[in-house]
Amino acid sequence: MKQVINVGLVGFGTVGSGTAKILLTQEELLKRRTGIDIRLKKICDKDITTDRGFPVPEGILTTNIDDIFEDEEIDIFVELIGGIEPAKSFILKALQKGKHVVTANKALLATNGFEIFETASKKGVEVGFEASVGGGIPCIKALKEGLVANNVSTVLGIMNGTANYILTRMSDEGLEFQEVLKQAQELGYAEADPTYDIEGIDTAHKLAIMSTLAFGKKVKLDDIFVEGISKISPLDIAFSKELGYSIKLLAIGKLGTDGKIDVRIHPTMIPVEHLLSQVNGAFNAVYFIGDSVGKVMLYGMGAGQMPTGSAIVADICDIARNISKGCPERVPALSLPFESMEEALIKPVSEITCKYYFRFMVKDKPGVLSKISGILGKEEISINSVVQKGRSNETSVPIVMLTHEATEGKVKKALKEIDSQEFVLDETTIIRIEDMKALEEA
Repeated sequence: MKQVINVGLVGFGTVGSGTAKILLTQEELLKRRTGIDIRLKKICDKDITTDRGFPVPEGILTTNIDDIFEDEEIDIFVELIGGIEPAKSFILKALQKGKHVVTANKALLATNGFEIFETASKKGVEVGFEASVGGGIPCIKALKEGLVANNVSTVLGIMNGTANYILTRMSDEGLEFQEVLKQAQELGYAEADPTYDIEGIDTAHKLAIMSTLAFGKKVKLDDIFVEGISKISPLDIAFSKELGYSIKLLAIGKLGTDGKIDVRIHPTMIPVEHLLSQVNGAFNAVYFIGDSVGKVMLYGMGAGQMPTGSAIVADICDIARNISKGCPERVPALSLPFESMEEALIKPVSEITCKYYFRFMVKDKPGVLSKISGILGKEEISINSVVQKGRSNETSVPIVMLTHEATEGKVKKALKEIDSQEFVLDETTIIRIEDMKALEEA
């Protein structure tokens, strides 16, 4: 029984610093809880001179990655540099040398994860990646272990704090998207280049990982339909409130009775009384529906130095326990043994059915509403309600419609024809509506 587990960490930035701080300051707590002496033996980074705000014992810091790779006493390799390369090469090399790996690298796992998991399986070592989704929220562990007795049919998530912060400010204060984005960048909530956050790409990385775990199939990043929040306006948010909804950038994964998996990310209208509607600011939440457990929601900070560091150290402790007891790979990385994982059968987005919100900006003249209704009816799109306000300016008036369930392909076809009409002054805004009551009763 191995009583000392050594850790080598590459990447001493924000998350790396948080991880190192926990390992060094909580060493006695971790030993008491695991019965194992977990030691941070090496930290590798290009910059080892900048003060990180806590003392680091002499001899731990290095700029040479081989000091970790070639140290046979290091059991666990922690990758926290992010990006695809050299992170992928570092992880594969560590696995080939028989070291267990812990990473928070969602982009790498979403694009190259199956190669990494296959290599780990062949070498008989583990890959921990709790921190790749939801920061400090233990959603990976919940799926792999807590919900192991369930056929999970649905995964929903508000998985990007930046996007959720922007939508919350727009909703609370009636501000324009660009104004809130600029303020978010000034406050450090948004990156200088916020594309991954606001256009849903970061969320897609996380949904690929979560859907693979939930449904036991290989869901790839390219399988996911992605639409961001940059076209959402205060007008749409005001209408959604009036209609009893909030707008969230929602990650949606559903396993159909036909075995097809529906995976998509887009702005979504959710009933205001639902728990997910109450997730505001930079907070994240994941929501599962299992056939035995029913509904489960986990909520917390989805990013940040210490929450993410907490998740990384949790993985380190899990792996340390397994090494100590001589049972690595006790829990398969992807819930199922890798060799039994099959390719996912993906439902094309054109085949999805849901309710829709449309906002048309049109000339204020007779016959417009009937013309729009006729085009929608031709594609079997049934209207549930209509809201028509007075003029928003001298030339246009908004018409808002909510539909009953309709098929995406037919909706896109109808809107293409509507937008070509001379009385339509701007591209129609479309927001999908998640019928939570129907989903939970299915």
